[in-house]
Amino acid sequence: MARPIATDRYVDRAELEDFIRPRHHGILMATRRDGRPQASLVTMGLSVEGAIVISTYPERAKAKNLRRNPSASVCVLSDDFGGEWVQVYGTATVTDVPEAVDGLVEYFRVISGEHPDWDEYRQAMLDQGKSLLTITVDEWGPISKGGFPARLA
Repeated sequence: MARPIATDRYVDRAELEDFIRPRHHGILMATRRDGRPQASLVTMGLSVEGAIVISTYPERAKAKNLRRNPSASVCVLSDDFGGEWVQVYGTATVTDVPEAVDGLVEYFRVISGEHPDWDEYRQAMLDQGKSLLTITVDEWGPISKGGFPARLA
């Protein structure tokens, strides 16, 4: 049986967005007050404008940390743990309801499609006091896949 070979594919912005669009699992990295990294497993989507969008609550560590220091990184994962992944770097904004409602609608749409009752969804976002993280992607690494170095294949 052939050993899988680790790969790195360097892609342009359009290829990056095509890769991210169908993937909705990620690890968001922010910075704690003391400078240490803070990781959060997130459900995420790619907005029409090409930003990563994440729904959260204002009291969550990720929201607090990104308000203080908006530098963010997201490792976008494939559904298969052994699948490809990419790390993106950018600047985050945190928007709270009521201003976040339209962005939260887009977040739902890019992940799940149409909601059966948008008025009900909007009200739920207001009732829950949700926040929207929007990460403008400035840089990214290669789309990578784990495995053995080619010299060992």
